[in-house]
Amino acid sequence: MYKGIAASVNRFAQVIRLGNCVMGVLALWLTVLIATGPDFAEHWYEIAASSVVVFAFVAGGNSLNDYLDREVDKVAHPERPIPSGRMRPSTALYLATGCFAISVASSLLLDPLSILIVLAAVAVIILYEVRTKAMGLVGNISIAFLTGCLFLLGGAIVGMVERTLAIAAMAGLATLGREIIKDIQDMEGDFDRVTLPKRIGKRNAGIVGSASFLAAVALSFQPYLAGMFGLEYLLAVLCADAIFIYSSIVHFQNPKRGQTWAKYGMLVALIAFLIGGIT
Repeated sequence: MYKGIAASVNRFAQVIRLGNCVMGVLALWLTVLIATGPDFAEHWYEIAASSVVVFAFVAGGNSLNDYLDREVDKVAHPERPIPSGRMRPSTALYLATGCFAISVASSLLLDPLSILIVLAAVAVIILYEVRTKAMGLVGNISIAFLTGCLFLLGGAIVGMVERTLAIAAMAGLATLGREIIKDIQDMEGDFDRVTLPKRIGKRNAGIVGSASFLAAVALSFQPYLAGMFGLEYLLAVLCADAIFIYSSIVHFQNPKRGQTWAKYGMLVALIAFLIGGIT
């Protein structure tokens, strides 16, 4: 009996990508901390409701992905619950539908702006999985938008979205650049997608990716110049900027290294905003 329960829990955890769900919630908490600073705990109600929103949203997106990619996963990820025969496709679809419903319903406990952000994000992720994922740049922009939405939501739920606008824009631009570089890296294997590198060539796509990284760098100065964050933030974000600049150059020789360092840059930028928020 216990083995059966454990196996059931395990396959559901695999479908929703439990680790990704938890990481999404942690990123939300960090964003609220950036926005509120020492007053973080005073917003426990909004944090609790939005945590359910984010957890269910990520779970729904991953479940829908497994349902729609079930044929591809027979080759690419045969160990996943659907291709391995441990879960029916219809179960994953019902799970995705339920999770999205929970995400939207939980958002109704928040303010109107937060509700709007969640509704837009749900619409974009469903459209991405059904249609835009195969459309190259449009799909890249969709992922960038969804990344930015997480940071917008973290500010919106506490009525301080202006403090997270810059990091949302930076995260979106950095994600866009990284997604384009990943498409350059995966160009030969993307037989079912019309990616930007396929449309305009590797070098031109690389220039677009670099421009996105550099736009993120330019935006990083806004919170300091606007007086929202102090010198501590500026010194920290300059480290992130240096990583993004390096990524914008090195990916022309090594796309994998470029997109990997971009991920590090996003982490350092998050730390910089956290320093700005709490100081």
